[in-house]
Amino acid sequence: MITRETIDKVFETARVEEVIGDFVQLKRAGSNFKGLSPFSEERTPSFMVSPVKQIWKDFSTGKGGSAVTFLMEHEHFTYPEAIRFLAKKYNIEIEETEVSNEDKAIASEKESMYLVSEFAKTYFQETMLNSEEGKAIGLSYFKERGFTTDTIAKFGLGYSPETWDAFTKEALSKGYQLDYLDKVGLTIVKEDKQFDRFKGRVMFPIQSMSGRVLGFGGRILTNDKKAAKYLNSPESDIYHKSKVLYGIFHAKQAIAKQNNCYLVEGYTDVIQMHQAGIENVVASSGTALTPDQIRLINRLTKNITVLFDGDAAGLRASIRGIDLILEEGMNVKVCTFPEGDDPDSFARKNSYDDLVAYLENNAKDFIQFKASILMDEAKNDPIKKADLIRDMVVSISKIPDRIKREIYIQECSRIMDISEQVLLNTLAQIVKKDILEAGKKQKNTENTEQKAFEVVKNDTQVVAHKVDVIYELERKLIEILLIYGTVDAEFEDVILKTNDTGETIEIPEKNNYKVFQRIYLSLQEDEIELANPIFKDIYSTLIEKYNQEESFSQEQFLQQLSEEQSQIVTDILMNEEKESLHNWETKHIYVKQKEQSISQYVSETIISFREYLINKVIADLMNDFSTNEEIDVEELKANINDYNKLKVMLTNKIGRIRSTYY
Repeated sequence: MITRETIDKVFETARVEEVIGDFVQLKRAGSNFKGLSPFSEERTPSFMVSPVKQIWKDFSTGKGGSAVTFLMEHEHFTYPEAIRFLAKKYNIEIEETEVSNEDKAIASEKESMYLVSEFAKTYFQETMLNSEEGKAIGLSYFKERGFTTDTIAKFGLGYSPETWDAFTKEALSKGYQLDYLDKVGLTIVKEDKQFDRFKGRVMFPIQSMSGRVLGFGGRILTNDKKAAKYLNSPESDIYHKSKVLYGIFHAKQAIAKQNNCYLVEGYTDVIQMHQAGIENVVASSGTALTPDQIRLINRLTKNITVLFDGDAAGLRASIRGIDLILEEGMNVKVCTFPEGDDPDSFARKNSYDDLVAYLENNAKDFIQFKASILMDEAKNDPIKKADLIRDMVVSISKIPDRIKREIYIQECSRIMDISEQVLLNTLAQIVKKDILEAGKKQKNTENTEQKAFEVVKNDTQVVAHKVDVIYELERKLIEILLIYGTVDAEFEDVILKTNDTGETIEIPEKNNYKVFQRIYLSLQEDEIELANPIFKDIYSTLIEKYNQEESFSQEQFLQQLSEEQSQIVTDILMNEEKESLHNWETKHIYVKQKEQSISQYVSETIISFREYLINKVIADLMNDFSTNEEIDVEELKANINDYNKLKVMLTNKIGRIRSTYY
């Protein structure tokens, strides 16, 4: 078990903007950062990070919290895993108390699979570096490919021995369960026999964006025609090949920094390019490019450059992938290598400067690429040329942005020497067809026969959503305490005094209080307790913190809250930041900040609270009267009259009349 001291040190050291910046491309927005949500598909940023408050909020999904909660949400870490990850990132030594057998038994199944995969990576690497077979076969292969010792270590490359069950035996002897070896696909279990899946292959660990080992790719080195050249781990609870990009862990920072991602086909392409100095490169792990993989890149950059060798099959595959990339609203270029070269061989033969220059000079826009590839096929055949043009317009139709679409139509018109109007008409037809097909699918899904523009009578009565006033008011009090609790402000108190004629009069008096003191005294005076149990606990903890500690840290406060409390507090703290997502100032709309009139803001909230409670008391009295005939009518009228007078006095204080909450 990790000690409290270590956890505190991690929270003190870790910077939420640095941690999240490894996974999401963040841009400065005033004092905050914003970016695309990593938890939903969106094209307009709704993800906000506050360096001052050291919290984040995803307004598209409602998720939020600290750097730790982000890792738990994004990487599906447990709390201890997230702490360990951050400790490693910031070179913090982890102190642990003795782990009980009970704690060991609680370890999740998924975590056990991660541990097995991590052990396998270490085993394959050590086997390659320390055994005669590993050195002779595995290490020599990687050296022949031109990989340095540092590169081999960085990517965790290894070798699985040419023995049916060498790895399985070693894993079992170390206490790893056969069930988990089977589930991650490292061992094939048939009745009472077990075999190593990757026997006699060099190994490429496949890592998540956070660096966790998800699965493996294995390359056979013999000419066995019956065996696949490359073999990947099967799908499991931790490995979904359609959602993983090889090399993303090592490439993510470079992708964000360069604002571009190079996409290649194979493992060695990634490694060789990385070794050559081009670090913003990933591969689709031997699968056709998927929307999930594209979205993974989209979190880091809007720009993709697809790198392919010159063979016809590869180019055809690239064309199919381009449409998917365009559909996600991304910018795509394509760069092909000279005949006989691929990214791996080309990077080996050229210096860093030459490689960079080649990529910059030969990266074509997808329109130019399609035209250059397919024009050779069309030649002087008008039918084939017409098909080519239609194919290009289909690709353009995938682009969500209308302005970009029109620009590409103009470019296509220029390249293909065809009327722009004809292309626009063709585009309109394709878009219309796509809309109709999408509509048909939706109708089939919903199993409805509703026609376009048909007026449908709603037979069911729409029930208006009733606002939970007390919840909103209590939430507002917590918000004020969190944000302005220690702020000094001038408040108006009313002192009752007797004048010369013996009449009791109200004398206003200005006094300075800290905001938390004002709220606490006001609630104490009215003997009010918060109704919501979560708000009540947060309120008590806050007041205790403010009274006992000279300086209040929101970050430290978040640490001691439960997951449910932490979520609510984060929502409250980041709610104010939401308006900065809209960049109101650029539209000459200036949002009034609460700091400008904090005393009024606090006073109005407290008065609203009191007003609500008075209305509730009046309603309860009226309800008692309707159900109890023994109530004294005159006494009831007098009580209600007194409460109404109190309401008027409160209304006068804030200078406006509010309607009853009922």
